[in-house]
Amino acid sequence: MNPPHMLIDVRVWRQFAMVAEELHFGRAAQRLNITQPPLTQAIANLERQLGVVLFERSKRHVRLTPAGEALLPHAQDLVTRAYALPEQARAAAHGEVGRLRLAFVSTVGFGGLPQWVRDFRATSPGVRLELTEATSDVQLQWLREGRIDAGIVLHAHDEPPPPGTERQTVGQEPLLLALPQRHPLTQARSLRFEDVCDEPLVLFPRSILPAIHDQLHARYALAGRTPKVAQEAIQMQTIVNLVSAELGVAWVLQSVSQFQRMGVAYRALQVPRDGPAMPVAQTSVIWDSSRDVPVLQRWLRMVRNQPGV
Repeated sequence: MNPPHMLIDVRVWRQFAMVAEELHFGRAAQRLNITQPPLTQAIANLERQLGVVLFERSKRHVRLTPAGEALLPHAQDLVTRAYALPEQARAAAHGEVGRLRLAFVSTVGFGGLPQWVRDFRATSPGVRLELTEATSDVQLQWLREGRIDAGIVLHAHDEPPPPGTERQTVGQEPLLLALPQRHPLTQARSLRFEDVCDEPLVLFPRSILPAIHDQLHARYALAGRTPKVAQEAIQMQTIVNLVSAELGVAWVLQSVSQFQRMGVAYRALQVPRDGPAMPVAQTSVIWDSSRDVPVLQRWLRMVRNQPGV
């Protein structure tokens, strides 16, 4: 059975709370800017709808009954929440309150993510930020399923965004070579691609970064080589750990060089002016272009204002 209309009318609960605070119908009517008879009638109708007496009335006194006393805090809370709704709606429309579900690749932890999180929490305390680490391919799947509002992904600099998505680039960096510390090439004054392309390689699977994976293979093909993949690993930190175990060398993002793993050295390649360049990776925020998420737009504005973006 649907509840009677009066029981979902915030106005009548405000009237009840006002009478309960004043314990006088006349003073309560003045505060409500109405005359006393309609207020008296409204309270009587409420009691009839509830089937309980809320006030004991006499010529000299108005008192709350035990039922009225028990109901008062709930009524006051209801009124407070109801009157806060317009401001909350405006705040939600401006992205000041709500929830932002954000996934990120692990490498962004070496870059801007810590500062972005600190700044966003400081400037948007009403937004609950939910962070989940995941590879780029997993993030795209989650985005299609609506499980996240946005992802921070890696991709090749010339790779178009997937259909139905928008993307905002927040960083760009070249690939470096990670070598075992005891490898003879760590002593070389400069390194060319031809010096390292026959080395066993620790590489990420193609499913993780297909465009960059393919560009690396194309670079090896230009040198007349095929990558000698000794081991695959998903996370860049895991790849570096395997390099320290001397399973091979690895191509990693420049930011990963902040991960100072014992037994690993990082080297940049010498690239001739007229020679083919190594792949360049971009970090971007990506989201579903069909969805309007105000808290996400607030996050994007904050990131755009960060130095170096």
